[in-house]
Amino acid sequence: MTAHPEGGPARRQALTREVMAATGLDDAMIGLVVDRFYDRVRADPVLAPLFATRLSDADWGPHLAKMKRFWSSLALMTGDYHGRPMQAHLPLPVSGADFDRWLSLFRETATDLCTPAGAALLIDKAERVASSLELGIAAGRGHMLRRGERLPATEA
Repeated sequence: MTAHPEGGPARRQALTREVMAATGLDDAMIGLVVDRFYDRVRADPVLAPLFATRLSDADWGPHLAKMKRFWSSLALMTGDYHGRPMQAHLPLPVSGADFDRWLSLFRETATDLCTPAGAALLIDKAERVASSLELGIAAGRGHMLRRGERLPATEA
Protein backbone atom coordinates (compact mmCIF):
# COMPACT_ATOMS: atom_id res chain seq x y z
CA MET A 1 0.00 0.00 0.00
CA THR A 2 1.13 3.48 -0.80
CA ALA A 3 1.73 6.01 1.96
CA HIS A 4 -0.79 8.86 1.85
CA PRO A 5 0.29 12.21 3.28
CA GLU A 6 -3.29 13.41 3.55
CA GLY A 7 -5.35 12.15 6.44
CA GLY A 8 -8.97 11.50 7.25
CA PRO A 9 -11.57 10.70 4.61
CA ALA A 10 -9.23 11.31 1.67
CA ARG A 11 -6.74 8.79 3.02
CA ARG A 12 -9.47 6.23 3.68
CA GLN A 13 -10.85 6.65 0.15
CA ALA A 14 -7.39 6.26 -1.36
CA LEU A 15 -6.77 3.08 0.66
CA THR A 16 -10.16 1.73 -0.39
CA ARG A 17 -9.33 2.34 -4.07
CA GLU A 18 -5.98 0.57 -3.64
CA VAL A 19 -7.57 -2.47 -2.01
CA MET A 20 -10.24 -2.62 -4.71
CA ALA A 21 -7.63 -2.45 -7.49
CA ALA A 22 -5.41 -5.08 -5.86
CA THR A 23 -8.17 -7.56 -5.00
CA GLY A 24 -11.05 -7.04 -7.40
CA LEU A 25 -13.31 -6.54 -4.40
CA ASP A 26 -15.99 -3.87 -4.38
CA ASP A 27 -19.31 -3.45 -2.61
CA ALA A 28 -21.12 -5.50 -5.27
CA MET A 29 -18.74 -8.45 -4.87
CA ILE A 30 -18.87 -8.22 -1.09
CA GLY A 31 -22.67 -8.19 -1.31
CA LEU A 32 -22.59 -11.32 -3.47
CA VAL A 33 -20.21 -13.08 -1.07
CA VAL A 34 -22.39 -12.19 1.92
CA ASP A 35 -25.58 -13.35 0.19
CA ARG A 36 -24.11 -16.65 -0.98
CA PHE A 37 -22.34 -17.30 2.31
CA TYR A 38 -25.51 -16.85 4.34
CA ASP A 39 -27.44 -19.00 1.85
CA ARG A 40 -24.96 -21.74 2.77
CA VAL A 41 -25.24 -20.97 6.49
CA ARG A 42 -29.03 -21.18 6.35
CA ALA A 43 -28.81 -24.57 4.64
CA ASP A 44 -26.11 -25.95 6.93
CA PRO A 45 -27.23 -28.59 9.44
CA VAL A 46 -24.83 -27.28 12.11
CA LEU A 47 -25.06 -23.51 11.70
CA ALA A 48 -28.66 -23.04 10.58
CA PRO A 49 -30.11 -23.95 14.00
CA LEU A 50 -27.73 -21.52 15.76
CA PHE A 51 -28.78 -18.65 13.53
CA ALA A 52 -32.45 -19.61 13.77
CA THR A 53 -32.34 -19.02 17.53
CA ARG A 54 -31.56 -15.33 16.87
CA LEU A 55 -32.94 -14.49 13.42
CA SER A 56 -36.48 -15.00 12.17
CA ASP A 57 -37.18 -15.02 8.44
CA ALA A 58 -38.13 -11.33 8.70
CA ASP A 59 -34.80 -10.51 10.39
CA TRP A 60 -32.62 -11.82 7.57
CA GLY A 61 -32.95 -8.79 5.26
CA PRO A 62 -31.70 -6.31 7.86
CA HIS A 63 -29.04 -8.79 9.03
CA LEU A 64 -27.66 -9.21 5.50
CA ALA A 65 -27.57 -5.44 5.00
CA LYS A 66 -25.64 -5.10 8.28
CA MET A 67 -23.21 -7.87 7.28
CA LYS A 68 -22.57 -6.18 3.93
CA ARG A 69 -21.66 -2.96 5.76
CA PHE A 70 -19.50 -4.96 8.19
CA TRP A 71 -17.53 -6.74 5.46
CA SER A 72 -17.22 -3.58 3.38
CA SER A 73 -15.77 -1.78 6.39
CA LEU A 74 -13.46 -4.66 7.21
CA ALA A 75 -12.19 -5.47 3.71
CA LEU A 76 -12.43 -2.11 1.95
CA MET A 77 -11.98 0.16 4.98
CA THR A 78 -15.12 2.10 4.05
CA GLY A 79 -16.13 2.90 7.61
CA ASP A 80 -19.75 2.02 6.78
CA TYR A 81 -20.28 -0.30 9.76
CA HIS A 82 -20.86 0.96 13.27
CA GLY A 83 -21.77 -1.89 15.55
CA ARG A 84 -20.68 -4.11 18.39
CA PRO A 85 -20.21 -7.61 17.03
CA MET A 86 -18.81 -9.04 20.26
CA GLN A 87 -21.90 -8.09 22.25
CA ALA A 88 -24.13 -9.63 19.58
CA HIS A 89 -22.25 -12.93 19.72
CA LEU A 90 -21.60 -13.28 23.47
CA PRO A 91 -24.91 -14.98 24.30
CA LEU A 92 -24.70 -17.52 21.48
CA PRO A 93 -24.20 -21.19 22.43
CA VAL A 94 -21.26 -21.66 20.06
CA SER A 95 -18.11 -23.77 20.25
CA GLY A 96 -14.77 -23.88 18.48
CA ALA A 97 -16.23 -26.49 16.12
CA ASP A 98 -18.97 -24.02 15.14
CA PHE A 99 -16.36 -21.41 14.30
CA ASP A 100 -14.51 -24.01 12.22
CA ARG A 101 -17.68 -24.77 10.27
CA TRP A 102 -18.40 -21.04 9.79
CA LEU A 103 -14.87 -20.54 8.46
CA SER A 104 -15.12 -23.54 6.17
CA LEU A 105 -18.29 -22.18 4.54
CA PHE A 106 -16.79 -18.70 4.33
CA ARG A 107 -13.58 -19.96 2.71
CA GLU A 108 -15.56 -21.98 0.16
CA THR A 109 -17.76 -19.01 -0.71
CA ALA A 110 -14.91 -16.52 -1.05
CA THR A 111 -12.84 -18.95 -3.11
CA ASP A 112 -15.78 -19.74 -5.40
CA LEU A 113 -16.66 -16.11 -6.09
CA CYS A 114 -13.60 -13.88 -5.74
CA THR A 115 -10.28 -13.42 -7.43
CA PRO A 116 -7.47 -15.24 -5.59
CA ALA A 117 -6.34 -11.93 -4.05
CA GLY A 118 -9.89 -11.00 -3.05
CA ALA A 119 -10.52 -14.42 -1.54
CA ALA A 120 -7.23 -14.29 0.37
CA LEU A 121 -8.07 -10.90 1.86
CA LEU A 122 -11.59 -11.90 2.89
CA ILE A 123 -10.45 -15.24 4.31
CA ASP A 124 -7.69 -13.55 6.33
CA LYS A 125 -10.23 -11.10 7.76
CA ALA A 126 -12.71 -13.92 8.49
CA GLU A 127 -10.06 -15.93 10.33
CA ARG A 128 -9.22 -12.90 12.46
CA VAL A 129 -12.89 -12.23 13.19
CA ALA A 130 -13.49 -15.86 14.18
CA SER A 131 -10.43 -15.93 16.43
CA SER A 132 -11.38 -12.67 18.11
CA LEU A 133 -14.98 -13.74 18.67
CA GLU A 134 -13.96 -17.15 19.98
CA LEU A 135 -11.53 -15.60 22.48
CA GLY A 136 -14.05 -12.94 23.51
CA ILE A 137 -16.89 -15.40 23.99
CA ALA A 138 -14.63 -17.67 26.05
CA ALA A 139 -13.64 -14.73 28.24
CA GLY A 140 -17.30 -13.77 28.56
CA ARG A 141 -17.94 -17.27 29.89
CA GLY A 142 -15.11 -16.83 32.40
CA HIS A 143 -12.64 -19.02 30.54
CA MET A 144 -9.29 -17.86 29.20
CA LEU A 145 -8.31 -20.03 26.26
CA ARG A 146 -4.70 -21.18 26.17
CA ARG A 147 -2.77 -21.34 22.90
CA GLY A 148 -4.33 -24.11 20.83
CA GLU A 149 -7.30 -24.50 23.17
CA ARG A 150 -10.76 -24.18 21.66
CA LEU A 151 -14.04 -22.84 22.95
CA PRO A 152 -15.99 -25.76 24.42
CA ALA A 153 -19.65 -26.29 23.66
CA THR A 154 -22.08 -24.91 26.19
CA GLU A 155 -24.20 -27.29 28.17
CA ALA A 156 -27.87 -27.25 27.24
